[in-house]
Amino acid sequence: MTQITLAVTGSISAYKAADITSQLTKLGLEVKILMTPAAQKFITPLTLQVLSKHPVGLDVLLEDDPKRIEHIDIGKETDLFLVAPASANTIAKLAMGLADNMVTSTALALPTTTKKILAPAMNTKMLEHPATQRNLDILKSYGYQIIQPREATLACGDQGTGALATVDTIIQTVKENCL
Repeated sequence: MTQITLAVTGSISAYKAADITSQLTKLGLEVKILMTPAAQKFITPLTLQVLSKHPVGLDVLLEDDPKRIEHIDIGKETDLFLVAPASANTIAKLAMGLADNMVTSTALALPTTTKKILAPAMNTKMLEHPATQRNLDILKSYGYQIIQPREATLACGDQGTGALATVDTIIQTVKENCL
């Protein structure tokens, strides 16, 4: 069975991870979820655990099974690493190789051959900032496929590009990469 690791980061769009998880499991994919501390402010781990039928990885320093180093083993087992939504903060950490939470530590431990997809979601000005654009370029050079955010009225009320791609677009991209 194909294993997808869905990394959820701190964005108002984090609630869409429930729909993404549900749709991926309906396709017969095994979905393991990782969450940043900020993501847990937007959606509860329990919601994603129920939908994925797997415990949610929350703390890189919490090792329940002495036979496993969770972030290393997840990296070895995953066929596709999907970051959706990807906040500007997590994008910056991934680009710089920081490993201070379950998402970033697992990403850094991925084999170079693992398929990686990132779906940014943030305010337009944050997305257009030269630092974010540079970080996205760096991630592309690391092999990340970027699903472009869409134009919409954002959570802050601004109109512009930065909304998470539609769930259908994300699911279609995953299907193209592993089914």
